[in-house]
Amino acid sequence: MKTAVDTNVFIALFCGEEEASASAQAALEAARSTGPLVISPAVYSELVAGRDASFVERFLAEKGIEVDWDQNRDAWRTAGVRYGEYARVRRRQKGDTGPRRILADFLIGAHALHRAQVLLTSDTGINGTYFSELTLQSPTT
Repeated sequence: MKTAVDTNVFIALFCGEEEASASAQAALEAARSTGPLVISPAVYSELVAGRDASFVERFLAEKGIEVDWDQNRDAWRTAGVRYGEYARVRRRQKGDTGPRRILADFLIGAHALHRAQVLLTSDTGINGTYFSELTLQSPTT
């Protein structure tokens, strides 16, 4: 079973907080035991935005995590449609105080939906709402 990994799992892994890092590491190992790990181009971009690109490349290679550069048309369309749904709901709920989402969040979910069987993410709220047909795993579960 192929598992797509969200940026927030890597952030937890690298954050320096022992509990979060240990949970992220255990979740990655558990997911790896069921099949290959992949990330979308959006996750790759978010990782290199916050860290040295050569560190990211080395880390991914050492852990056997592939970047799935072939994010197909269906994934792009799904991301746009579901981001549009989110934006319309958010506009109707003017008092919404939750975190504002960006298109990259939806590109990550759509990639997982179309190119993997599972998304490993700590952001189960937005992914559970807008990608309900996707199997989600959280580092904390």
